[in-house]
Amino acid sequence: MTLRLYDTATATVRDFVPVHPGKVGIYHCGLTVQGAPHVGHIYKEVVFDVLRRWLERSGYEVTVIANVTDIDDKILAKSAERGVEWWAHAYEFERELHWAYDVLGCRPPTYEPRATGHIPEMLEMIGELIERGHAYVAPDGSGDVYFDVKSWPAYGALSHQKIDDMEEATDADPRGKRDPRDFALWKGWTEGTPPTASWPAPWGRGRPGWHLECSAMAGKYLGDEFDIHGGGLDLRFPHHENELAQSTAVGQKFARTWMHSALVTAAGEKMSKSMGNGAIVRNVVEQVRPIELRYYLVQSHYRSVVEYSLAALEEAATGFQRIEGFVTRATEVTGGVEPGTALPAEFAAALDDDFKTSSAIAVLWNTVRDGNKLVADGDSPALREALASVRAMLDVFGLDPLAEPWASRSGGSGELTEVVDGLVGALLEQRQAARARKDYAASDDIRDRLKELGVVVEDTPQGSRWTIAPRPTSEGN
Repeated sequence: MTLRLYDTATATVRDFVPVHPGKVGIYHCGLTVQGAPHVGHIYKEVVFDVLRRWLERSGYEVTVIANVTDIDDKILAKSAERGVEWWAHAYEFERELHWAYDVLGCRPPTYEPRATGHIPEMLEMIGELIERGHAYVAPDGSGDVYFDVKSWPAYGALSHQKIDDMEEATDADPRGKRDPRDFALWKGWTEGTPPTASWPAPWGRGRPGWHLECSAMAGKYLGDEFDIHGGGLDLRFPHHENELAQSTAVGQKFARTWMHSALVTAAGEKMSKSMGNGAIVRNVVEQVRPIELRYYLVQSHYRSVVEYSLAALEEAATGFQRIEGFVTRATEVTGGVEPGTALPAEFAAALDDDFKTSSAIAVLWNTVRDGNKLVADGDSPALREALASVRAMLDVFGLDPLAEPWASRSGGSGELTEVVDGLVGALLEQRQAARARKDYAASDDIRDRLKELGVVVEDTPQGSRWTIAPRPTSEGN
């Protein structure tokens, strides 16, 4: 089956045909590093990480460019509030973003350009837009430069709006605009702004507009035409609309497919930093394991709204623990099986049909249920096949608990895991010795002590095995 994806620009599910056969170029908008990323931010990162894995599994060579916006009005405001340099503030939270990528098992982009590193490309683009009659310098001497939306008849094509129905652009001072919907390409330096937050330009010192940054960086690294431009649905307008206008107005074909992930909401409202720290990634992974948070985000179709709550997160964590339990038990019985090279046809068909991860998860669960029925009968070709299939599907999702980075993280780090495993193993050996001499009181005491510590002991024909008990749910709190 040919991969088909929903294209926001045409509002249709279309066959995916890459610009260059066998290769895929993806640009998805990274964060404005004004603060620590929350679950809503990282959802998009997980979606495109799994898409990349699926494309590579399908035989494509994939290049992923995800920018870092490290100069912006919000960064300037937040850094001023803290009394730190804007560039130090941006770098601090850029590192926090990278930590969140890593902790959730997201592979880093092929390249991650910073906005401040691409000022020459932006100035060149502005100059060309002015020459073509699609941009103008504000007449008030401010040094501002605006895109003239009415000069580009196709403006509104991505969000399917008419110019006259659009709201005014609020990204810059309107004093020098011809039309209130014109958006800033360049913002002239103003009194009170750090001098370091400006660069020389033919129109006067200043800094780039947010929308311009992505157009310049996407074009530099992926060319005039590339395969997929992605981001959260909230970026469709005005950010992506403005990107499309700028890039096509200078003669680029730009993105063939526009792919937008739905929003993560909390109590029906878009998740944002103003909602507090409860959904900050660093805090959430103290409540559930990172692999469980990743599973929670993967199980929904990327165009479906994810309603975030601790109860839903804990329910997903419990579900993943059941999948993980099958992998552990089947591995113990078989001695270990590598992920399969073939995937169930229904699984592949689900991902090829507009990347329906929810349907693919259902295939995974069916295979786990069938595999659980085989475990009690011991090692068999059928059990090995089921385990290989489950691990292969989990690998596509970046969720295989026996593969990196998860294999070395159970308990926090590889070294800590080894120590904990050794200590629990020693206690289980003492318990087994007590049972052998029929000292059942001592055996039960060891089991109860482990249970108090959150360690569940299960006696199997292959010997005793242990797992960490699921966390209590938040119901009633």
